[in-house]
Amino acid sequence: MLYYFFKYINRFPHIPGIGVFKYISFRAASAAILSLCISIFLGKRLIMFFKTAQIKEGIRELDLAGQSEKAHIPTMGGIIIIAATVVPTLLFAKLKNVYIILLLISIIWMGLIGFIDDYIKVFRRDKKGLAGKFKIVGQVALGVIVGITLIFRDDVVIREFGSNITVIENGEVTINDYKDVKTVKTTIPFLKNNELDYSKLIPWLDSKYMWIVYVLFMIFIIAAVSNGANLTDGLDGLTAGTSAIIGTTLAILAYVSGNVIFSRYLNIMYIPNLAELAIFCTAFVGACVGFLWYNTYPAQIFMGDTGSLAIGSVIAVLAIVIRKELMIPLLCGIFFIETLSVIIQVSYFKYTKYRYGIGKRMFKMAPLHHHFQKLGFHESKIVTRFWIVGIVLAILSLVTLKLR
Repeated sequence: MLYYFFKYINRFPHIPGIGVFKYISFRAASAAILSLCISIFLGKRLIMFFKTAQIKEGIRELDLAGQSEKAHIPTMGGIIIIAATVVPTLLFAKLKNVYIILLLISIIWMGLIGFIDDYIKVFRRDKKGLAGKFKIVGQVALGVIVGITLIFRDDVVIREFGSNITVIENGEVTINDYKDVKTVKTTIPFLKNNELDYSKLIPWLDSKYMWIVYVLFMIFIIAAVSNGANLTDGLDGLTAGTSAIIGTTLAILAYVSGNVIFSRYLNIMYIPNLAELAIFCTAFVGACVGFLWYNTYPAQIFMGDTGSLAIGSVIAVLAIVIRKELMIPLLCGIFFIETLSVIIQVSYFKYTKYRYGIGKRMFKMAPLHHHFQKLGFHESKIVTRFWIVGIVLAILSLVTLKLR
């Protein structure tokens, strides 16, 4: 909203500093600062309110060190992350941008589903929360919205350039030779040309039905990452810190993919209007970092499913619209490993029970962070080392832009 306000008063050039609002870098930095301030300011007051109202989730008995001390800690702190992301985005981003609209829908929609789940756990005293099928329905609905929008919106395109480019003295670039292509191409790491066309994967399928396959794949990605973030949310600061690292990487990828100069230099696909997403990403990162102020060990508040489901869906949709969804196993490696550890644990237990009559476990406990807790590692040490791994994976994800 502020963007449009300053765009209007920019008609009066004698007012100093007005033109700065047209720069994405300035608006992205402003969004990050405001988001950080909102999350810290709102967090303190929300914690006091939640403690007074005794909004806390029952803790499952898992025989883990320090578990009993967390029984009094309030939950539903994901409200802080959502508010601190949405408000700066509404203020600093172009609200007519299709990608901004998709991300706002994603964080609010999945945040609402997580809120209902937390509400049932807290106020109805039902530890199971919202039935899994309803969460899946919510994830499917979001996947359908995202997939159909990217397939059928005319302004969702990839721009292919020719050779007729003019660079003006002030650094601005004018391109006269280009064409906008409607395609289902995406970025694939480590391969030549760094691109993959989904339609080439199923050559026998009629092109008019390709959108169905694409939408199904989007549903799978959103569900997988959303549930992965939810499973990772088991230690103080683990999900919020990991998400801040991933969000920073996605902000960089969004900016370079939406910038003519950087995209041509890196030889990656240029997506018009995508750089605006950097504002949402920096607001998201600021919200996660601000939430860490109260969520690091020992936590004063938990994000609950309100936060974890919203965070997972945001990361998934960001990767999809940036066309980097095939990099998710690398970029979101922490979420991926945590989810994989649960799948391995359950599958191995069922297999050994069927084969030998007694179920055996591959890990001492799943998800993986609980395995390390059982081995005697302190919670803060596990979280810090997971963050380090996340940073390494983020760097590798950025390196893949040139590693082919």
